Amino acid sequence: MTRPVSTRPPAARPLITHLTFDRRRFMQQLTRLAGSGAAAAVIAPMLAASSAQAAIVVENDPRVKGEDITYPGSGGEMKAYLARPADQKGKLGTVIVVHENRGLNPHIRDVARRVALEGFVALAPDFMSPFGGTPNDDEKVRELFQTLDPSQVAANAVATVAFLKSYKDGNGKVGAVGFCWGGGTVNMLAVNAPDLDAAVAYYGMQPKAEDVPKIHAPLLLHYAGLDQRTNAGIDAFRKALEAAHKQYAIYVYEGANHAFNNDTSEARYDKKAADLAWGRTIAFLKEKLA
Repeated sequence: MTRPVSTRPPAARPLITHLTFDRRRFMQQLTRLAGSGAAAAVIAPMLAASSAQAAIVVENDPRVKGEDITYPGSGGEMKAYLARPADQKGKLGTVIVVHENRGLNPHIRDVARRVALEGFVALAPDFMSPFGGTPNDDEKVRELFQTLDPSQVAANAVATVAFLKSYKDGNGKVGAVGFCWGGGTVNMLAVNAPDLDAAVAYYGMQPKAEDVPKIHAPLLLHYAGLDQRTNAGIDAFRKALEAAHKQYAIYVYEGANHAFNNDTSEARYDKKAADLAWGRTIAFLKEKLA
C-alpha cells in the first residue's frame, strides 16, 4: 500500500546502505544492531547490493540495442551507456537514468535496458567520468564518491540534457529518473535545467526550499516508508512545491526500505513496492515525453 505524505515517524530507523560513510563506521553500527561482530559479519554481505544477481533484461537481449558511448560534459568527456529498442521506428522520448552512489554498474545498465523496452531512448551517464569512470573496486567507488563536486555533477547533468535534446533518434523531450544519490541528483537537475520535461526521483534528497521556484519539470517522487533520514525532508519540499504552484506527485511506500527498487540487494528489494513505483514511473514518462 502507498499513502499520502505523513510526518509520523517510523517505528525504527533502518540502516541505509547507500549512504557515503566508510565501512568501519558501517560495521560498528551494524555490530550494535546485530549484537556481536560475528553476527554483523554474517549480515553485512546480505545488505550489500550484488551485481552478480541476474539482470531482468540481459545485456544481449535481442529486443534492445545497448552500447557504451561518450558525449560532451561541462568540462570534459562523459562516459555513458545508451540503450534503445532494437526495432525503433521514428524518434522517441529520451530518459536519463541516474545511478546510485555505486556508479554506473551492471544494475543501472539493466535499468536503462528496462526503460528502453518501454519505448524510450535511455542514457545512463557515468557521473564518475571525471575520475575516468566507475572503478570495479567498490571500496574505491565509495572513496571517490566522497570527493565528487556537486556543482560539477549538476553541470554535467545539465550537459546531458543538452546532449539528448539534440540526439538524432530522440524527439527533443528529455526526462530523468534517479535512485538514491541519483534521486537527489534528479531533484538537483530539475532545479538547474529549465528545459527538462519530466523528473522522477526515487528516495532522493530534496533541494533547498528557496531553489524550488526554479523547477519547471513536473515531478514524480517515490519514497520508502521506513526511510526516516530521507523522509525527514518531504514535508518542507511539499510545502515549497505547493507555494510555488509546481506540478508534482508524492508516493510513500509503506513498509519499504530505502533502495527498495534495487533487485540486486536481497535485504532491501521490495518487489511489490518496486513494481508499483515502476508502473507509475513509466506511465508518467510516457505521458510527459510523448
